[in-house]
Amino acid sequence: MQDLEIYIRDLEAGMVCRWLESHVDQLVLDDSDVSSVVKGSASFDDAPLKITLYPQAFGKRYTSLIIEGTQLPWNSDLECARSAWRTLDTEVRCSPGEWKEGEPAEDEKWWRLDARGEQLVVWN
Repeated sequence: MQDLEIYIRDLEAGMVCRWLESHVDQLVLDDSDVSSVVKGSASFDDAPLKITLYPQAFGKRYTSLIIEGTQLPWNSDLECARSAWRTLDTEVRCSPGEWKEGEPAEDEKWWRLDARGEQLVVWN
């Protein structure tokens, strides 16, 4: 099982479905209310995907999106974030992929994609 995880700032209801429907098949996700956890499913290359939205991640303005499966539509969190940013037109963040569970996170850098471009930044 692999996963992709991105963080979407100020996510509006319905936006994740509109973005994902052109990248996956059999999308079942009701994101009409993104104020609480939303779970859904889809498929990619005939393999099942599990999709979960967690609101208020890293403060009240970000929603965590996790896509899990054996086959994923993107090869990395950054590729996923780029696709999301192009469609959602709001700031998207993701891990650069170097951090491991248990390592100190105080100097951890994240990819931030927004109108200023792509930059590695400290979260706050």
